[in-house]
Amino acid sequence: MSVITLTKDNFEDEVLNSDVPVLVDFWASWCGPCRMISPIIEEIAAEENGIKVGKVNVDDEPELASTYNIMSIPTIMVFKNGEVVNVAVGARPKSALLSLVKS
Repeated sequence: MSVITLTKDNFEDEVLNSDVPVLVDFWASWCGPCRMISPIIEEIAAEENGIKVGKVNVDDEPELASTYNIMSIPTIMVFKNGEVVNVAVGARPKSALLSLVKS
C-alpha cells in the first residue's frame, strides 16, 4: 500500500474511522529530519500489511496540526480505533517506528 496524503477532508475517514492501525507522519517539506525519515515511512507503507500509513503536511494542514498539538516535527502518531495510542517526536529508525505500531 502507498502512503496516503492526509487532509482535514479525509482524516476522519482514513484515520479515525479506520478498522486497522494507522501510522501518521506530521511533517513539512523544509524539515531536514522529516526528509530523513520519509523513505522509511514509504518502506513501511509498502512492506507492512494490516496497517495504513499517512502523512500530514503541517504547513498545508494547520488545523490538523493544531488539533493534535504538534509542536515539533517530525511527529509520528499511531491511531487505533480512532484514538492516539503512541507518539514519537523526532527522526527514528525503522525498527523504532514499527515498534510504535506493534505495541
